[in-house]
Amino acid sequence: MTDSIRIAAWNVNSLKVRLPHVLRWLQDQEKTQQPIDALCLQELKLTDDKYPHAELEAAGYLSIAAGQKTYNGVAIIVRKAALASIASDASTTFLKPTRNIPGNEDEQQRILAATIPFAGIPPIRLISAYFPNGQSPDSDKFAYKLDWLSKLQDWLTEELQQNQRLALLGDFNIAPDDADVHDPKAWEGQNLVSPPERNAFQELIKLGFSDSFRMFEQAPKTFSWWDYRMMGFRRNAGMRIDHILLSAALQEQCSASLVDKAPRSWEQPSDHAPVIATIKKA
Repeated sequence: MTDSIRIAAWNVNSLKVRLPHVLRWLQDQEKTQQPIDALCLQELKLTDDKYPHAELEAAGYLSIAAGQKTYNGVAIIVRKAALASIASDASTTFLKPTRNIPGNEDEQQRILAATIPFAGIPPIRLISAYFPNGQSPDSDKFAYKLDWLSKLQDWLTEELQQNQRLALLGDFNIAPDDADVHDPKAWEGQNLVSPPERNAFQELIKLGFSDSFRMFEQAPKTFSWWDYRMMGFRRNAGMRIDHILLSAALQEQCSASLVDKAPRSWEQPSDHAPVIATIKKA
């Protein structure tokens, strides 16, 4: 039994297309590193009835999902061997599941939360989040993004009061600092880096979260997303917009946080790479 667990987030940009990548990556981690005990996915782009529960369970994972046709969708996948106990299925193993921000009527499936009873460690409340993109600061989609962020903050305030051990993982569609952008000057004032978005990110931090990646010394120009166009990945013209935020209780136990660029180099990749945080059990 290991002395830590690893939690991760990955925008797979279509689980139907990228399921082989997810399974391969989970297997690779188990063989060469340390198993991923929980993986939060974003942009499933499929409905709940199309979700590959059977394939994932055959590989040793239970999961819950909140999907919709063509767009959005989030999931939480947990390694069965990492659980303290396994009930009949995920619906009874994953505690207090929450789909979407309570009280916010929205057809877009962007939030899925559940409390996970890991073995050898107190339960952790995981939130898989796919933040709105926003398109451009002068668009209706940007106004929707800012409103969504405000409602998210209100809800997280309540969640933190009930769950000291809470992790918010996913595609935030916000690069919080110029160090998270390949060319800050070229992006200045644009979507993903605008002052209102960065302020919203800092408001989340003020709730008591820590950006796990910035808790450790990191190589410069480390990104989690690269545009498919103009050889973005080859040129490392990317941005760090995928994050794992940890509550104070989890911050004290976090021993590592990183971006795994390897899957971005595979054939037909997602435009995002997985991000990982390691949480010590004691």
